[in-house]
Amino acid sequence: MGVTIYDIAEQASVSIATVSRVFNDHPRVSEATRARVLAVADALGYRPHVSAQNLARRKTHLLSAVIPTLTNYFFVEVLRGLQDRLAQSDFDLLVYSSTTVEDVDAQLDRALQRGRAAGVLLFSTPLTDERVRRLKQSRQSVVLVDSFHPEFDSVSINNELGGYLATRHFIEQGHTRIGLIMGNPVSVPAAERRKGYERALREAGLPVDQALVVASTDVEEHGYTEEVGYAAMQQLLQRRPRPAAVFAASDIQALGALRALSEAGLHAPDDVAVIGFDDIKISEYVGLSTLRQPMRQLGKLAVEKFLHRLQHPDHPISHTVFSPSLVLRQTSDGHAARASSSAGQPSASIPS
Repeated sequence: MGVTIYDIAEQASVSIATVSRVFNDHPRVSEATRARVLAVADALGYRPHVSAQNLARRKTHLLSAVIPTLTNYFFVEVLRGLQDRLAQSDFDLLVYSSTTVEDVDAQLDRALQRGRAAGVLLFSTPLTDERVRRLKQSRQSVVLVDSFHPEFDSVSINNELGGYLATRHFIEQGHTRIGLIMGNPVSVPAAERRKGYERALREAGLPVDQALVVASTDVEEHGYTEEVGYAAMQQLLQRRPRPAAVFAASDIQALGALRALSEAGLHAPDDVAVIGFDDIKISEYVGLSTLRQPMRQLGKLAVEKFLHRLQHPDHPISHTVFSPSLVLRQTSDGHAARASSSAGQPSASIPS
């Protein structure tokens, strides 16, 4: 059986109430008694449980994260970054995963329950007026991850730039019919990556052909699945003439698209060039060209912003935006990988 406060009280010759006061920083404890109790606790290897401390102090050392889906590779990597940084703090993490886009508000309500957590990280979610009102009314520290609103701290990727870089590269390679496989349009990253795709086409004087854009209607995982990429590529291959290049808004969709090409007896990049977005680990192994984003670093910085906001509630709101880098591999160029620039450095860190 582990060490309890009863063991500490006995060895320190104090009551369990006194031990509890020491661990909860109660002022009605002499410095000599506090030092003796802490010395005994240290000798016994006792560490007070965070949840128990929270109840006693009527304070919380919990951080909530509202995430669209836990099976998405992007969110898994960002969560690792969150956990890396939280391991250096006294905070525990509560994760609320919304399996569908309609479930976000219900999960946000749970995360914002009064007293449950000291703050909330909200991932890849458009900020409606109602959501902004609820976040502000909660009086919790809020950090937006992979989205933006001027009234909250945020850390994000320049998703529009990513869509632009991928499409511009195809154009520079001489492609004029360029397809887009995107997630559900309600997804903030999907909508922004489409903007970049369309901007590159317009700058090159090419039409934005809606027949070459396949947007997912899936509510689960915001459409970022291999199945969505597979079905979308099948649709694009039916277009006449078919696209010579396809930008997929996520690597996992791009993998599904490559499978559809293979089943049709086609290959990338000879028949259809393909670029994804994320640079998950498997992308390197299959030679997928992609946009690299610093997923784990996003998570670490989100926690840093949360902790800073707790300590400095009156500091100006800050927004950090990272630029993705284009990593060229076999599916777009047919040669070994090379990156156009190094991801991981913020393109802007902007106080509002």
